[in-house]
Amino acid sequence: MRFNFLEDFLALVFPQTCSGCKTSLYAFEFQLCRKCEASLPITSYHLRPKENDLTVKLLGLTKADRVLAFLRFSKNGLSQKLLHQLKYKNKPQLGVVLGKLYGQKLIQAEFDVNWDFIIAVPLHPAKLRRRGYNQSAKFAMGISAALAVPVHEGLQRTKFTQTQTKKSRMERWENVKNVFHFGGKELEGKYVLLVDDVMTTGATLAACANALLAAGVKKVDLAVIAAGTV
Repeated sequence: MRFNFLEDFLALVFPQTCSGCKTSLYAFEFQLCRKCEASLPITSYHLRPKENDLTVKLLGLTKADRVLAFLRFSKNGLSQKLLHQLKYKNKPQLGVVLGKLYGQKLIQAEFDVNWDFIIAVPLHPAKLRRRGYNQSAKFAMGISAALAVPVHEGLQRTKFTQTQTKKSRMERWENVKNVFHFGGKELEGKYVLLVDDVMTTGATLAACANALLAAGVKKVDLAVIAAGTV
């Protein structure tokens, strides 16, 4: 048996903790303890992907095909804690873990996974430099690993926009409706899964979906880590 004393020392001095409850993780756990993983507020949107309260939010904004969410968002709940860790506490791998868990959930549910590509809602380059990673892209990477569907990075955010917080549904739409662009033709006739971290009014996802549809994408499905009132 080979022992890595440096890794053991670092684990002792800087123990890895759960992103949900902050308890120390065992060697077989990563980002989430087994208790928090079992407590995830997983939704059933994949059982009714074309008729749910998320699809209603998008009426009049875009022609997305199916709309999914992994977790149900609740204020001060586990999903909010995980989103906060992912976005603001430098936990990029948490997004990958959540994506893998969701991909596995879709497989177990025998969900019709027929996407050609997975695309993440892009950050503006300035925000990407500041944060260091795109949390939605990490979620996309996890789903990709679970489903063996490639990630495509061609969608671009061409304008820096103000935060959507405290804006109304229509104000959010006006803020983002013309800020995304896809310039290539390689997605013509393809079926794409577009992913983001959270969905409130759906304005950002709708704007991205419209840019993809304008580029010739045949169908766009949407999926987020969590959905609810944020």
